[in-house]
Amino acid sequence: MTQGNHPAPSLFRAFATVGSYTLLSRITGFVREILTATFLGAGAVSDAFFVAFTLPNLFRSLFAEGAFSAGFVPIFAQRLERDGVEQAKQFADEAFALLAAVLLVFSVLMIIAMPVVLYVIAPGFEDIPGQMERTTELARIAFPYLFFVSLTMLQSGVLNAFHHYAVAAAAPVLLNITLIAALLIGVGAGGDRAAFLAWGVFAAGVVQFLWLAAEYRRVGMRFKLMLPKLTPDVKLLLLRMLPVAFGAGIYQINILVNKTIASFVGEGAVSWINYADRVNLLPVGIFGVAIGIALLPLLTRQIQSGNEAGALANQNRAVEISLLLTLPAAAGIAMLAGPITSVLFEHGAFTPTDRTAVAAALLAFSFGLPAYVLNKALTPAFFGRHDTKTPVKASAVALVVNIALNLAFMPYLGHVGIALGTSISAWLNAGMLSVILYRRGHLAPDARLKRRLPRMILAAAIMTAALWVGLALILDQYWALFGEPGVASGNNLTRGLALLLLIAGGGAVFALSAWVLGAAQPSDLDNFRRKRAA
Repeated sequence: MTQGNHPAPSLFRAFATVGSYTLLSRITGFVREILTATFLGAGAVSDAFFVAFTLPNLFRSLFAEGAFSAGFVPIFAQRLERDGVEQAKQFADEAFALLAAVLLVFSVLMIIAMPVVLYVIAPGFEDIPGQMERTTELARIAFPYLFFVSLTMLQSGVLNAFHHYAVAAAAPVLLNITLIAALLIGVGAGGDRAAFLAWGVFAAGVVQFLWLAAEYRRVGMRFKLMLPKLTPDVKLLLLRMLPVAFGAGIYQINILVNKTIASFVGEGAVSWINYADRVNLLPVGIFGVAIGIALLPLLTRQIQSGNEAGALANQNRAVEISLLLTLPAAAGIAMLAGPITSVLFEHGAFTPTDRTAVAAALLAFSFGLPAYVLNKALTPAFFGRHDTKTPVKASAVALVVNIALNLAFMPYLGHVGIALGTSISAWLNAGMLSVILYRRGHLAPDARLKRRLPRMILAAAIMTAALWVGLALILDQYWALFGEPGVASGNNLTRGLALLLLIAGGGAVFALSAWVLGAAQPSDLDNFRRKRAA
């Protein structure tokens, strides 16, 4: 299918383009977190910045990210294909006018009301002298990012409809690069590093908008300033956005609830949760996004053509590859939580106490890692059948359970209880989706999955034992290389090389064990690749 003079690329090529930039975004985001830990540490200052940055990110998901794309792109693409560029451009201008007006008014109101908002989302900060005022200042600087990044999402939708994926996919990388630059400038100038980071968030929104605006013009589009109007297409856009926005909102509210509850734990808890979550979600961002992108169009085509048997087979393969990738990742992160935290974060202002706290949270988060990716693999079975409500309902139940568990665990486990509650609720979400699909006949483990799953678990157990032995041998030669309670870690280069050796060795042991046990075969990856390109 083509649109105008813009031929559609293959699914595999689009996947590779988006996937490569997603990976680059995750890597640069990781560098950003490492530098933030080094120069801000994990205390009141970093807590204030993370909460300030959470606010525009929360509303970005509600106003723009998945919801706007899900509603805007199909209407714009239909206009482009059926009515031509001018009619499509008219709709884009109408959507731009409405989105810009709503965002402008909302941003002004939020900036004015920021002290009240923070009393709701981070009430625990009131117990730390000056913390509420500090967070308010940073949040007011960073919040206009929402305005620019949301309009950037509109431009991304247009460019994706024209099959221009690279520029839009690279935008998140610019956010990380801008924040890294802002932080380093703040360090070099000897200024308020958190304030420089907050201004970096603001600047990143502008940079991303201008970056996409250049490509937007290259495809022949221009924004026309006009008063917002509720045209039929705009009303349809709003109706389509609501269910997806609600679902995205539940996920973001989950993150916000974790930080709200963590604000009661004490100074540094918000930062400990943030750093641990970033490490744990790296595999989710790579594996989960890849599986979701590959599976949804494939399932949709098979379901719409009446090929339910094919859809069921591919659903099984998605579950299989999700577990094949995440079981060893979860086991490895759990086993190496201390060394990973030591190597990535224990530099500069990040203390041994911070390392111990983040490693404990990372261990608790790792328990839920397979569930996070399974949720990504299971939701396309609903979306492919035009059912957007069921996953949202399951997420809502999981959110309520998450809040209850966090509040129950926090008095006894502190910030670790928050991470553990989040993992348990993720498994609950995956379990509900699985049961619903099974009862509807859309998920039925086949003989291959039943045969391979216990073998994957055994291979992951063998890898865990190998990591335990390897870690013990390293610590026998280099005591406290990755730190001990109250004791700083050893030489940076030595611990970095030791961690790489452990990860590479663990990966090799798992791969060999999976092959010998029959949990996976080298041909599986080639088969999956061919299906994505089909």
